[in-house]
Amino acid sequence: MATAAIDEYRPDYAVPPGLVLEERLEAHGISQAEFARRCGRSAKLISEIIAGKAPIEPRTAIQFERVLGVDADIWLGIENDYRLHQVRVAEAKTASAWAKSFPIAELVKRRLIDNSNPAWRAVLSFFGVASVEAWQAKYQAASVAYRHSPSFESDRFALAAWLRCAELAAEEQPCLEYDKSEFMNALSQIRRLTRRPIWDAVDESQRLCNGAGVALAPVEPFPKARVSGAAWWPSPRRRPVIALSARHKTDDHLWFSLFHEAAHVLLHGKQEVFIDDGPRSDQGDLEDQANEWAADFLIPGDGWLRFVDAGALDRASIRRFADEQEIAAGIVVGRLQHERLLPWRSNLNDLKVRLEWTADS
Repeated sequence: MATAAIDEYRPDYAVPPGLVLEERLEAHGISQAEFARRCGRSAKLISEIIAGKAPIEPRTAIQFERVLGVDADIWLGIENDYRLHQVRVAEAKTASAWAKSFPIAELVKRRLIDNSNPAWRAVLSFFGVASVEAWQAKYQAASVAYRHSPSFESDRFALAAWLRCAELAAEEQPCLEYDKSEFMNALSQIRRLTRRPIWDAVDESQRLCNGAGVALAPVEPFPKARVSGAAWWPSPRRRPVIALSARHKTDDHLWFSLFHEAAHVLLHGKQEVFIDDGPRSDQGDLEDQANEWAADFLIPGDGWLRFVDAGALDRASIRRFADEQEIAAGIVVGRLQHERLLPWRSNLNDLKVRLEWTADS
């Protein structure tokens, strides 16, 4: 015979043990002072227990049992329920205020959390932590290592949510052990993939990175998280993660971000969390190194200088040079604009591929 499941009843209140004690004393006609004498305890302690300022400890519970006839384990149960309830209320209050800082509506929209539970509980579950303090220890400690320009623009809560999405996506990827040589080979192949349809190329890039022991996680950006990419090692013994947001919505930015973050993996320490959140300049020596490495890997310096020195920066010349280099023409346009050899508002911008996030991206 099937039985119906019974939901656990958890009231949103708890009876203070001091109130129960006060009622028992009244029922027995015993004053607080007399009760203290019978228990061999101070009147001050009994008064503080009734006021909720002092807890009922095991030895005290046994004394209460002997004087009032109520089992010690009942007194301790009432005390435990009350203190546990106080902790729950205090944590819920703190966590509720904390959770409001996150992009809750966007997390629900992406089905990363549900709205059937209190928001704070869903957010804690999303981050895989037990408390606000645990979240702070994990994510705010990491934020000390964020290397970014003084003009860092992202809201840190939106950024943390985006990084968590990338972290979860990375955990699902079947990565081999990290191999630096294999990763360099993968990057060489990815460079040529820039000419293919963009999302097909991204999927293939992910497969190549996984084969070299690197997780590649494209994650749609959150409002207020103005990050282009990030790179970090979850721990020195685990595989590195590269996250991309494609927030600029053009292929040249996407591919430059990938190679920029790859440079951090190849060149820099495993203890850092690198966030690309601002202009490519004024971001510190390590960011400058990553920029230079990415630019030279995508378009080697000698070939670039010859192309620029030739002075022909028209559509046909750009296409021809991109074909010679086996890269997307949009990457050439983007670098010309970055080096101020073309205006940002150029009729050559149509050589760039526009990106849009879809449900299948």
